[in-house]
Amino acid sequence: MEFGNEVLKIIEGGLDKNKDKVKSYSRLLIEKLNEKGETRYAERIKRALADKSAHPVYMDEFLSKPTDQDSQMDMVDIFLPTAKDKIELVLSDVTKQKLANYVGTIQNRSKLNELGIELSEALLLYGPPGCGKTSIAQLIAQELNLPLVVARLDSMVSSLLGSTAKNIRRIFDYAKERPCILFLDEFDAIAKARTDENEVGELKRVVNSLLQNIDSFAENNILICATNHEKLLDEAVWRRFSVTIEVPRPNEDMRIQLIRLYLENMKYTFKDDSKALRKAAKALADLAPSDIRTICYNTIKSAVVSKKEYLDYIDFLYELYLFKNYKEDQVTPTIFLYNNGARQNDIARLLSISLRQVRNNLSSNGESKNGE
Repeated sequence: MEFGNEVLKIIEGGLDKNKDKVKSYSRLLIEKLNEKGETRYAERIKRALADKSAHPVYMDEFLSKPTDQDSQMDMVDIFLPTAKDKIELVLSDVTKQKLANYVGTIQNRSKLNELGIELSEALLLYGPPGCGKTSIAQLIAQELNLPLVVARLDSMVSSLLGSTAKNIRRIFDYAKERPCILFLDEFDAIAKARTDENEVGELKRVVNSLLQNIDSFAENNILICATNHEKLLDEAVWRRFSVTIEVPRPNEDMRIQLIRLYLENMKYTFKDDSKALRKAAKALADLAPSDIRTICYNTIKSAVVSKKEYLDYIDFLYELYLFKNYKEDQVTPTIFLYNNGARQNDIARLLSISLRQVRNNLSSNGESKNGE
């Protein structure tokens, strides 16, 4: 059945006497029927919902957020994707294919169920910080046209014994009642290995509670979790995810794409200089996409402040030098810029020193240190 998941959710809501759940999934069914051209049935369902207690706007379902009873802080944030949202990511071909397969599986869930294939819709993203895990979750929400419910672990993890497990259950229950994607970032904070001798018994009970909630939630709902410390996760946690995707630091070709992406709104002289772009990408080795974005934006900001209409290659290199927090002297930047492809005349101009001084700096002992 093409809309089997929505129908099942509506039935569950009715049996549980959960009017909000019935309305939420009925509205989602209306949207899908309209997309398929079944406007007649969509209108009939819409009329059935048009009573005095119906919410005027679908997104009103997300206004009443669960809160931590101790701090009274909201435990979730809501990301509502729209057609105007522009989420551009530079990912490896392997990562792109895995994400496409994951999204495609969800989009064809009803057909797969008819074939007797029922899989958990739980996805685990792991890798270094700043490499795009949160952006990937937002991109998936945009492609599936579903709100992203982002759990706030700072308010979920309570200092009171037993409260953290209760907060976890309340967040899962909240996400169950409405069509959405539940996203747990910094997942290792509540999913650490229960064999860790440094953890107290309360946190081990939290993991047990988490596993139970994942089992009951992921069967018919969409769960995405992300961690920077995958080695800290409990072994049983890994088995709860039907799909795991590593999001590593970008390779050299991807770093060039990131430079082009983040400098696209500014004129820069090395745009078509493949040699300079390749050198820049090598200089950015081991940095995350968020770091590369910061360096590019800092370069643009410096150009705007200096009233420059375009960026030179050395401008970009100097912002990279500042980002890496090398020593603030005259010799170190000279060597760093030169070793990464800047010309001596450009170095003299940028640092406001003579060409002779540039050559003296390059012949100093600092050159062997490669500017570090």
